[in-house]
Amino acid sequence: MDMSTLVPHGGCLEWKPELIWLNVVSDAVTAGAFFTAAFVLTLFLWRRRRDVMFRSVLWVFATFMTACGLTRVLSILTLWVPAYDIEGVAKGFLALISVGVAAGLLLMLPRILVLPTRIQLKQAYEALEEEVRLRRSAEAMVQRFQEIEATESQVRQAQKMEAIGQLTGGVAHDFNNILTVITGTIEILGEAVKDRPHLAQITNMMSSAAARGADLTRHLLAFARRQPLQPRSVDVNALVVEAARLLRPTLGEQVEIESMLAHDSAPALIDPSQLSTAILNLALNARDAMPDGGKLTLETKNVVLDENYAAMSRDVSPGNYIMIAVSDTGRGIPASQLDKVFEPFFTTKDVGKGSGLGLSMVYGFVKQSNGHIRIYSEEGHGTTVKLYLPQAAGVAVAPAAETGISEFERGDESILIVEDDALVREYVVTQVNRLGYDTLAASNGTEALAIIDGPERIDLMFTDVIMPGGMNGRQLATEAQRRRPGLKILFTSGYTENAIVHHGRLDAGVLLLPKPYISSDLARMIRTALAS
Repeated sequence: MDMSTLVPHGGCLEWKPELIWLNVVSDAVTAGAFFTAAFVLTLFLWRRRRDVMFRSVLWVFATFMTACGLTRVLSILTLWVPAYDIEGVAKGFLALISVGVAAGLLLMLPRILVLPTRIQLKQAYEALEEEVRLRRSAEAMVQRFQEIEATESQVRQAQKMEAIGQLTGGVAHDFNNILTVITGTIEILGEAVKDRPHLAQITNMMSSAAARGADLTRHLLAFARRQPLQPRSVDVNALVVEAARLLRPTLGEQVEIESMLAHDSAPALIDPSQLSTAILNLALNARDAMPDGGKLTLETKNVVLDENYAAMSRDVSPGNYIMIAVSDTGRGIPASQLDKVFEPFFTTKDVGKGSGLGLSMVYGFVKQSNGHIRIYSEEGHGTTVKLYLPQAAGVAVAPAAETGISEFERGDESILIVEDDALVREYVVTQVNRLGYDTLAASNGTEALAIIDGPERIDLMFTDVIMPGGMNGRQLATEAQRRRPGLKILFTSGYTENAIVHHGRLDAGVLLLPKPYISSDLARMIRTALAS
């Protein structure tokens, strides 16, 4: 049929303007709505391409709405142009799509009917939120239990270390009394047989064995935190540099020493000699862990241990510290043994290659210095021991100069010796007499005060710190100086407790001769006390 013989749709409406524009506006609005819906649905499907249910049906539905919009546009066209064949094709295409949409909806109907309602979804979300809340609460409870367990483990470890410390301190006290007599008598014996080489060699062996025993007791006292410290403001970097210089010949050429020192390192409030000994012990442990050689690293750094860190370690006080780290590239320590390494006589070395007192001595020194110690190790990769020592408020100073008193300078003063152990008292009296002094002896504070109240001349009281009878050496000294103002006092002890040492420090103005000692130490300290 020739299109020119067809009448436009406007002719059927008698070209009445009101009817034509009513059809135009209605079809245009309807077409716009269809196109907008199709565009929105297409954009939604494109953006959420992977997580949309019934995706294929929705694409068909978008095509259906586009076709509907197209037929409305053609209806406007046919008002003036009789393009009924094009309109027919469009409507036929729309009919096919309509069948597809209807079929798809029928197939989807069982699945649509089981979809949750908004109320059901709300209830499901609320149940999910409750499950998440309960899970988080359970996780927080588990974490709390883990923290409590870790804290209890730290408390048990601290209690165990404290109990071991008290035991070792008491043993060291008694052992030092014995060693004082042994060391002194060996020295006297050595002088008597110095012209007989065979006997002199034997006394030298005995003296070496006694020295090893004294060294063990010093380590035990260090672990027990019963050694008298004399802390002062110390330049840690200078001390570490000096320690590294002394360590080079000791560690051997197969061990490389590297220093990583903070340029702004603050001074530390510590006993420098004890810190040097601690670094030496750590370095020797590192050397033994690297039999084939390796690297030893000495590091210093200013650190702040805050409240959060202190909460994880009950024995740490928040504040400013100097961190000294000693690291090696050795064999490392098994994780199962890390909580035992600070215990006395525990060692990971082979039998006969270590006393097991090096780390325990370092532990005791750091704790007595109000510091903190941590050890990190991994088998096959090495070990790092970090010492956290309190910062000093003042400026670091140099060690005090020696007084220059001769070791064997003699005198004629009168000395009161107060010692509860009969063997030690007899030995001390003999040694002091050999130095030319007059001696008086007492076994406890009561006997000593009775002598002080007498007419005898007394220039110096040489007293043990720990004594039975309810009066320790410090209390005796206070009472004796009250009764005889100007009386000079020299203390001796193998175990100080808190009589003359407080907060890890030797009290100001106190002179102490630690047990065991040899006659030269005794002579020097007596002259120092008399000259003080």
